[in-house]
Amino acid sequence: MSFVDEFFGGDQGAVEIKVKILYGGEDGDIISQYVTFTKVYNEQIKIHGRTRKAVLETIRICKDKNVLAEYLKFREKEVVDIMMTLFDDDYILKTYVADEKREAVKETAKETAKNLFQQGVSVKIIANSLKVSEKQVEEWVGLVAI
Repeated sequence: MSFVDEFFGGDQGAVEIKVKILYGGEDGDIISQYVTFTKVYNEQIKIHGRTRKAVLETIRICKDKNVLAEYLKFREKEVVDIMMTLFDDDYILKTYVADEKREAVKETAKETAKNLFQQGVSVKIIANSLKVSEKQVEEWVGLVAI
C-alpha cells in the first residue's frame, strides 16, 4: 500500500512529493559517520553510563576510526559541553520526576494516616502500616506541632 493510498484514500493531489529516508549513507559520508558516532556513543553509555567518560571515550574511539575526526579534532570541547548539557537536562528531569513521585507518596501516606486516625486506629498501628515513625504520624494527624 502506498503513502497516498494509506493516508489519502488513493486520491491524487496537485503536488507530488517523494521522500527519501536516510538510515545511513555510503561509507565515509557525513550521514554514515553520524550513525557510526551514535552507535559508538550508545555502546559507551552501556559501559560507562551517562557520564563524561562515555562522551570522551566515544570521541576517542571515533577519532581512532576516522569517524567525524576532522570535526571532533577542532570541536571536541564543544561536543563534550553539548553532550554533558544534555546529560544535565536529562538528570534534572529525572530528579524532578522522582521528587514529585516521592512527594505524592508522602501526601498519600499523610492523608491515609489522617483518615485512619479519625477512624480510631492507633498511631502505632498507622506508623507500622505506613512504615514511618510514630512521631511522623503524630505530626501528620496534628497531635504535635511541626
